[in-house]
Order: sequence, then C-alpha cells, then structure tokens
Amino acid sequence: MHIGWVGLLLAALLSSCSPRTLREAQTVVLQADSLWSAGQMCSDSVSLAQAYETLDQWQWISPDAYVHACYHYGKLLREKEDPVSAMQAFINATHTRSHDYQILARVYSNMGSMCHLACEFPLSYDMYERSANLFLENGDTLLYYYGLNNMAIELAVTGKKDSAYMFLAEIVVVDPSFNKKICETKAIASLYSQQYDSAIYYAKQSSEVEPTGLLICAQAYSYLGNNDSAAYYANEVLDRTAELYNQNNALYILTNNDISKDTKGVREIASERADTQKLIEIRRSKYAQAVQLLEQDLRRKPNLLWMYSAIAAFLIAGGVFYWRFRVRRQQMRADVDQLVERQVEAIVQSIKQHIDKNDLAHTLHWKNYSAMKADADLYMGGIVRKLEDKYLNETEIRFCVLTMLEFPLSQIAETIHYSYPSGIKTLKKRTSTKLGTTPPNLHDFLLALAAKL
Repeated sequence: MHIGWVGLLLAALLSSCSPRTLREAQTVVLQADSLWSAGQMCSDSVSLAQAYETLDQWQWISPDAYVHACYHYGKLLREKEDPVSAMQAFINATHTRSHDYQILARVYSNMGSMCHLACEFPLSYDMYERSANLFLENGDTLLYYYGLNNMAIELAVTGKKDSAYMFLAEIVVVDPSFNKKICETKAIASLYSQQYDSAIYYAKQSSEVEPTGLLICAQAYSYLGNNDSAAYYANEVLDRTAELYNQNNALYILTNNDISKDTKGVREIASERADTQKLIEIRRSKYAQAVQLLEQDLRRKPNLLWMYSAIAAFLIAGGVFYWRFRVRRQQMRADVDQLVERQVEAIVQSIKQHIDKNDLAHTLHWKNYSAMKADADLYMGGIVRKLEDKYLNETEIRFCVLTMLEFPLSQIAETIHYSYPSGIKTLKKRTSTKLGTTPPNLHDFLLALAAKL
C-alpha cells in the first residue's frame, strides 16, 4: 500500500519536472537571450516565470540556462517595479555552479545599480567591482572599462574625486562614445567636490542633450547663483526625460530659483515636485528592502567562511594532535626498544651467570625436561613456556634453548642426539619456519621472544 503511494508521488514529481518541461524552459531562455542580444527584453513574463521556476528545480543539470533565466527574470521584475523579487533572482544567479562570467557580470552590475538607487554607495561599489572583475576574466575589455567607470561614479558621489580619477585613468578609450561617458563621470566628481566650473565643462563635453549632462549643468549653475541658466537646463531636463530622479532634481532647482520668467507657476511646480518626491520615497523604500535582502545573503557567506575556517582550524588542531601522538608513540616505541634491549642484556647476563656450558647436564638437568624447563624459564625469560605456546615439541624446544646459549650446531647435534650436519640443519629450518623467522635470524628472534613481556 505504502509502496503504491510512493510510486504515485514519484510519478507526479517526474511529470511536473519532465525532460520535456526542461527543454521548453531552456527554449524560453534561448529566446530571451536572442531578444537581449538584439537590445530588447523578453515581454512574455508568464513563460519566463515558469521557465525560471522549472530551471530552479533542474539547475544541477543546466546551471548556465538557470543563471540566464535568473538574469532575464530579474531584469523583467525590475521593469515591473518589483526590486525585492528582482534582487532575489539575481542572488539566486550568484549561487549557481555556472561559469558563464559574461552573464554573472551583468547580474552583479544590476545589483550594483539597485544598491545605487537605494543610496548604498559602498555596497554598489562592491557589486560593480565584482562585475568588472568578471568582465575582465571573460576577456570583455570594453565592459570591464564600463565597470571601472561605474566604480568611479560610486567614489565620486561619496566625494572621493581623486580615487575616482585614478580609476578613470586606467580606462583606455576604445570607443569614441565612451569618452563622453568618462566626461560625465568627471562632471559628477567635480560637482560633488564643489568644483562647479569644472562640472559644467565636463557636462558639456559629455553631451548637452543627455539628461544627466543637462541636470549637472542645472545643478552647477544653481550652486554658482546663475538662476537663469539653472532654470533653463532644469526645464530642458523636464522636456527630455521621464526618469523620476532627474525630474525631481530638476523640479527642486526650479523651486529654489527665480522662475518668474517661467511659464509654470510656483504652486504647480511645488505640487509636481511633491508628487515625484512621494514616488521616489516609495521606490527608494522598495530598493532599500532589496538591498537588505542582499546584505542578509552577504552575511550568510561570511558564516560559511567562518565554518570553513572552523573546519580548517579543526584539521590543523587534529594535525598537531596527530603529530604529537606520532612523536609520543615513537618515543614510547623507543622506550620499549630500550626496555627490550635491557631485558635481553639481563637474560644474556643471567645465562652467563647460571649456565655452565662445561657442565650442561648438571646446570640444566638436561635429561629431566621438567627440571630443564624450570631452570630455563627462571633464567631465560620464560622461553620454554613461550615456545610451548607456539606448539614446539620437546626436541625443538631443547634446540632453541641451546641456540640461545650460542652452542655450535655440532655440539647441539651431539647433545640432542641428531645427525650432523644434515639432521641438525633440517631441525633448525623446521623450527625457524614454525616460529615465523629464518634460520640466520633464529638466535635474535629467540632473544627478543624471551625479552617480550
């Protein structure tokens, strides 16, 4: 019964995320890529959202398709004034296993732009820096320079003109239109550094018809007290752009300057600015929430770094402990070896003191095995008992005892009544095999066995 339910559940999962569904999602992303390459945006938000959700489940199979889906869906959500969901899509893109640096660089660039709109300039600088580095790693020099320019803007709006100019000095102008972009950044840096004449100069160098350049001129003339020029450029901004921030700044300039020659009334301008200010506050609040989402994600990454650091510290501590353990074990082995050596020396000394080679029958009671065993165990480290544990017979044990006493084979053969040399050599070989050693090493093996506790 339970197996049947499990089977139905697996079938449902497979049907909901079938390879066909995956291919359809990949097709939607490819179409979005084509539109993006042509300078357009995917307008089919339903299909793109479905593809994003499907690829989220299959990202381990197709990480590159998923990171593209995250990028396109995030861009679409930004257009729909949903920066929080857009930021989440961009964050998801940074967590993939994709190595498509081109698209990841664009993801970070969008995140930087969103942080800029929330007036979180240090964070936007960080995102633009990541974007620039990825463009450079991908070999896209022009977009890398655009990234440097964006970083310079973030420095400029915080009053760091010199630092901004250092970044601009690194840029090699490979496109004439890009020179205007650099002049625009210099105009922003000059404006925030209260060098208004320079700001006007660079703003006009960038373009007199671009809203940003026009607004900088209006702001600079306003600070210089040239109300007529400030009002002129402010009205030009209102005529040429629908961008909310530029409109609000232009209306602010008109509100604070003599506009008696202007066709709009003071109250009308003030009311219009109040409306734009309210919309800006709502938008900035949304972007602030999106930035909080990014900051939470960035805080989680150091936690992972902390975890990796803890693991590394644990491994290092374990390595030190293991090294100390090995050193200690080697020291213990050395101590044991010294103890064995002393034990062997004691046994040899005991043999020399209590065994009379000239009167072997008397000292070991050779004809009485039990008496020989008692004496040998007493003076030779219990060697007979240990050899019996290895299943040696009486003849083999007698041979081993005499070998420990360093008797020559001819005398051993005579003592235990074996033929010399063939019989006694055969006995030595057989005994060595039983003990797991070789005939040349038998004497040392027996001394070590006698010294073993």
